[in-house]
Amino acid sequence: MTINIKKCNVEDLPKLLEISYETFNETFKKQNSPENIKAYLERAFNLKQLEKELSNISSQFFFVYLNNEVAGYLKININDAQSEEMSDESLEIERIYIKRKFQKHGLGMYLLNKAIEIAMEFNKKKIWLGVWEKNENAIAFYEKMGFVQTGSHSFYMGNEEQVDFIMTKILI
Repeated sequence: MTINIKKCNVEDLPKLLEISYETFNETFKKQNSPENIKAYLERAFNLKQLEKELSNISSQFFFVYLNNEVAGYLKININDAQSEEMSDESLEIERIYIKRKFQKHGLGMYLLNKAIEIAMEFNKKKIWLGVWEKNENAIAFYEKMGFVQTGSHSFYMGNEEQVDFIMTKILI
């Protein structure tokens, strides 16, 4: 089993769009209306939006490969790219998704460790993320990795307001 992580660039946009749709649908489609899923995907995961995010110097995307196949991806933000106002000492994991068929192989941990490595390079003292309150598997994973719930915020899936827990891990 070979695992590699590669930083994404603008040439990766089509692949990033494809995996964004696939993993988001796999994760949330069953618990949300088709209209809300469609509205969110069209707003958050279109080529123009992803290109804008990819060109932001305070954001980075990474693919994780298992045996040379893209298995998931990570998006991190620092400074003003963070989706919530946090201190300059924070790094946000905005997205961490693994395709369903590649889950339970430790790939999420690889991506999380990559985010921590980058946070340390930028001298960040904490790492945080938002996770849907109903995503029990993800919450359990983050707790196992040392994250604790430190707040919550609204997340809009189409026209439906949902609650994301904000979870934080102190790095030093």
